[in-house]
Amino acid sequence: MKSISRRQFVKQSGSAGLMAGSLINPAWSALAQSSPNETVNVAVMGIRSRGGALAEGFAKLPNVNVATICDIDENLLPKAVADVEKVCGKTAKTETDIRRVLDNKEIDAVVIAAPNHWHALATIWACQAGKDVYVEKPISWSITEGRRMIEASRKYDRIVQVGTQNRSRPLIQSAVDYLHAGKLGKIYMIRCLVLRPRDSIGHKPNGVVPKGVHYDLWTGPAAMRPFNENRFHYNWHWFWETGNGETGNNGPHYTDIARWILKKYEHPVRVQSIGAVDVHDTDQETPTTQTSTLEYSDKTRVQIEVRNWYTNSEDGLRMGLLVYGSEGWMRLGTDDWATFFGRKDEPGPKMSEQEANAKVEAFNARGTGESQHLANFIDCIRSRKRQELKAELLEGHYSTALCHLSNVAYRTGRQVIFDSTKETFTGDAEANSFLTRKYRHPFVVPDKV
Repeated sequence: MKSISRRQFVKQSGSAGLMAGSLINPAWSALAQSSPNETVNVAVMGIRSRGGALAEGFAKLPNVNVATICDIDENLLPKAVADVEKVCGKTAKTETDIRRVLDNKEIDAVVIAAPNHWHALATIWACQAGKDVYVEKPISWSITEGRRMIEASRKYDRIVQVGTQNRSRPLIQSAVDYLHAGKLGKIYMIRCLVLRPRDSIGHKPNGVVPKGVHYDLWTGPAAMRPFNENRFHYNWHWFWETGNGETGNNGPHYTDIARWILKKYEHPVRVQSIGAVDVHDTDQETPTTQTSTLEYSDKTRVQIEVRNWYTNSEDGLRMGLLVYGSEGWMRLGTDDWATFFGRKDEPGPKMSEQEANAKVEAFNARGTGESQHLANFIDCIRSRKRQELKAELLEGHYSTALCHLSNVAYRTGRQVIFDSTKETFTGDAEANSFLTRKYRHPFVVPDKV
């Protein structure tokens, strides 16, 4: 496949949608064609952990109003409102049902930080309601959901940013630029490392739904199960019905950088994955250790190494990438990168995050990488220029799919072959069964958006 730039990729994939949207949906929000001083009203869905950080992050931006906070757990709302008020001095409204948020014509954009199984439906509903969307990674619970999200964003001409904020960090940008300049020669393999020990969640019995928790709304598209604290706040990550394991949790941050480095705008064609739940006294379903290898049609490979139990680091990295080229290799961590050449690992160029930040005037003016990422989303809401998003939805779909493909190979227990164009597994009914799910009415991701 011919290599193209990220901007060309997004522009080509979205130009038809932009034209169609202009014709069939001329009633953009007034904001779309207004001055930069007009207020953008934002609602946040899911307020624990990432949602709380995002609410405060958006509240810090000029001319952005966090107007509504939505969570199915009413017990979390008072603190979330207070935290936002401390930042901007304004009191957000609260809701428990995202559908009421989407009915509010004053809301311009929705930030989705709910559990993974809600990402697709909330994004599609928001696009249909004329809202722009910031959605956390992984963008979807399955590959087919990601495709439906893209179709919705194009049909309703919505701006959708993915929460892979590394794309807005000068350190990561400098590393990618270095590699794209061919300084390591031809890149043939990248290892994505998520070496993050976690405690066992143990066993917990089913129980009564806590007061203030709207459990039917929390369950949403997933199958209804008896309430269990181990499947609820955060631990939902470790169950296939609602999460995607650590490969799908932190993996997308690093698979996204790997794709960016490789300039891959297609899916891998061959995937293998092995692992296990190595902590045996636990309710957890997803593996605590998992090793996946994904091969593109040109034999370039991406590996994802997840270790959530006691483990060493690799070349000092707990989270990051090891990039291998024909001339040498790069260690790309969370706060620096360094290169090494030849059989003797002779040190080459390197850069710290502080050095990278100092070279970017806009970074110094607008703060952290995440602040820049949020500001980029707001800028594109105003300009309607999808191609200027740092992490447009289609980018997120390809990066998230690397994690979904790994999990399908793990769950089938064998190598799987994937058709990148059709987005289906070749001659494998079992593997294809993991592309979608049976949705619970009325929380249904539609076949046609």
